[in-house]
Amino acid sequence: MMAKRFPLGSFLFLLTASLFSIFPFYWMVVSATNTSKDITMGKLTLGVHLLENVRNAFSHSTIWLSFVNSTLLALIITFVSLLLCGIAGYAFVVFPNRKRDILFTILIASMMVPFAVKIIPMFRFFSQLQLINNYWAIILPAVGTPFVIFFFRQNSMTFPMETIQAARVDGLGELSIFLRIYTPIMRPTYAAAGIFVFMASWNNYLWPLIILQSADKYTMPLAVANLAAEFNTDYGMVMIGIIVSTLPTLLVFFLLQKSFVQGIVGSVKG
Repeated sequence: MMAKRFPLGSFLFLLTASLFSIFPFYWMVVSATNTSKDITMGKLTLGVHLLENVRNAFSHSTIWLSFVNSTLLALIITFVSLLLCGIAGYAFVVFPNRKRDILFTILIASMMVPFAVKIIPMFRFFSQLQLINNYWAIILPAVGTPFVIFFFRQNSMTFPMETIQAARVDGLGELSIFLRIYTPIMRPTYAAAGIFVFMASWNNYLWPLIILQSADKYTMPLAVANLAAEFNTDYGMVMIGIIVSTLPTLLVFFLLQKSFVQGIVGSVKG
């Protein structure tokens, strides 16, 4: 019986790819413990200035306020987006209609339009609504993204239609079917979509930079960018801000990792 050969080439490739992926995080954590001079000199070992950098970072009151602003915005956008996009994805599959396919084609085509092309029309639109420097100008464009609707639609295609038909025979209305049958079964899809929406909302930089004009309304990416834009940049302090900004997305992903994989697999099958 031949001994199974150890795939040394694959192991070395994966090890190298892992090191390249992990290094930016390692450098970020190590830099948070060093001074600006050490960071610019390329020091890659732990220092003793972590508490000093933390103190300097959180002495900027905008960091805490921006963290709260980003958290509230991300939670609101995620909740509303999952509700609306879940209903849309459900409707695209459950209610067959000739015009539905035309609408879905338009929806897919809108995904091809770069965001940079939409900035000026969106700014003028929200300016006419007097929503400049208002969180509604960030929430409204983010709660009905075509990609999330497409994601729900693809997963809904694998949903057992017999279950819906049986529920209708039993006298359940469409809202009850959606809330009591569809939503619990599609929990992995909601988890995967929730990760997408939360991370996109949390990391959104360009549109809040354009629409928000007062520092007390800034989100975490804007607050960290402001730290880095100071005349005498304290890179250790900036790294603390980046770590604080990164932790929520890492936490959400690791908590929902298993459901995320199930949701992605379901989407591919659909």
